[in-house]
Amino acid sequence: MLEKISDKFNDVIRQVSGKSKISEKNVQDAVEEIKLALLEADVNLRVVRRFVNRTMEDARGEQVLKSVNPGQQFVKIVHDRLVELLGDTRQDLELKGPDTTSVILMMGLQGSGKTTTAAKLASRLQKEGRRVLLIAADLVRPAAVTQLQILGEQIGVDVYAEDPNRVKDPVQVVKAGLKRAKKELYDTAIVDTTGRLHLDEEMMKQITAIYREAKPDEALYVADSMTGQHAVTIAKEFHQQVGIDGVILTKFDSDTRGGAALSIRTVTGKPIKFIGVGERIEDLDPFYPDRIASRILGMGDVVSLVEKAQEGYTQQDAERMQKKLASATFTLQDYLEQIQKMNSMGPVSSLLEMIPGAKGNIDEDDIDMEKIKREQAIIQSMTLSERNNHRIFGPSRRKRVAKGSGTSVYDVNRVIKNFEKMRLMMKKVAKNKKYQSDMLKQMGMQ
Repeated sequence: MLEKISDKFNDVIRQVSGKSKISEKNVQDAVEEIKLALLEADVNLRVVRRFVNRTMEDARGEQVLKSVNPGQQFVKIVHDRLVELLGDTRQDLELKGPDTTSVILMMGLQGSGKTTTAAKLASRLQKEGRRVLLIAADLVRPAAVTQLQILGEQIGVDVYAEDPNRVKDPVQVVKAGLKRAKKELYDTAIVDTTGRLHLDEEMMKQITAIYREAKPDEALYVADSMTGQHAVTIAKEFHQQVGIDGVILTKFDSDTRGGAALSIRTVTGKPIKFIGVGERIEDLDPFYPDRIASRILGMGDVVSLVEKAQEGYTQQDAERMQKKLASATFTLQDYLEQIQKMNSMGPVSSLLEMIPGAKGNIDEDDIDMEKIKREQAIIQSMTLSERNNHRIFGPSRRKRVAKGSGTSVYDVNRVIKNFEKMRLMMKKVAKNKKYQSDMLKQMGMQ
């Protein structure tokens, strides 16, 4: 997400940072380039004007033009203005305590991903210790109720649903669902509502009636990032007619222009609370304006990267792995587990965005994902005893693994040879602090 606008911003930043002194003319040229980048990204015109005016106002100051490092000062100004545009600080859900049922109402157009996002949010809240009930109130879209029931079963969350052929009034479903939630002591109820292909009077009447019945603690508008400025217009309409407390942007991992993300906060006055960053249930991240601003400017997002790593790695895992590396007892089974954990962290493109300095210096195409998948297939075709002791591999075993993984004996030999080299290198890194320092310096230079 925001890849094109990020590239444009980075070009401007590099030009400014390369100058020993910044004049007012340099600032004007840079801001003009930023303005064009925002307009090309389909950012709301009023939002662009406000951003450009504030940036010019800050960058024209005496302090900036005469700063020790005016290039870095200009980067900070742009970063601060982006954070302001995106919403200043992280806004979490405002839910009641565990003794009362909190209601979350999901709204939006058809195709925005409401039902899947409702399940993702339910899964997230459940992991945080809340007892969640999903209420299937989308009685118009074919199979919407069934979809929510399947998703609920996958994540282990209960779903309240009625037969759409028998019950036609979603308000009735919401009323009965909330009654069950309170009776059975669920502390959170998430209501999935009907969407339409476009706004119409019937839809707004229905969603308003549901809103009055549900009295939600959080009314969340689910917007498709790929619809750009249209999503912002619809969000504004929903807020004016029904009232929203926040926004969830879906398909944030797509290669879109980013106009919705950069406009929606200013136009609606309501914060972006979550972003959908993939198709998996766990791919729903909290929205941090400062972190997204840093990623747009190519500064990375180490905090989010660490948080993603912590989801797959415990302290005990890290200590166990360190001991294995230091004693050269790291096995192919351990290597397979590391590949699987890396895969669970999300697409390579989103991970690269979080690494400071990687943007523009490391090309995603340079990372051979097919090779990694091939290695994974080869290791998975081995028996557990073979993974834990690669030295027992003879010609017949290698032939069997090659056949089982759909590769060649040459590929199997290469995996084992590369693994032995890697294990030896890791042992040196784990034991030798000077070697660690040299390796880090070499990586930094590369």
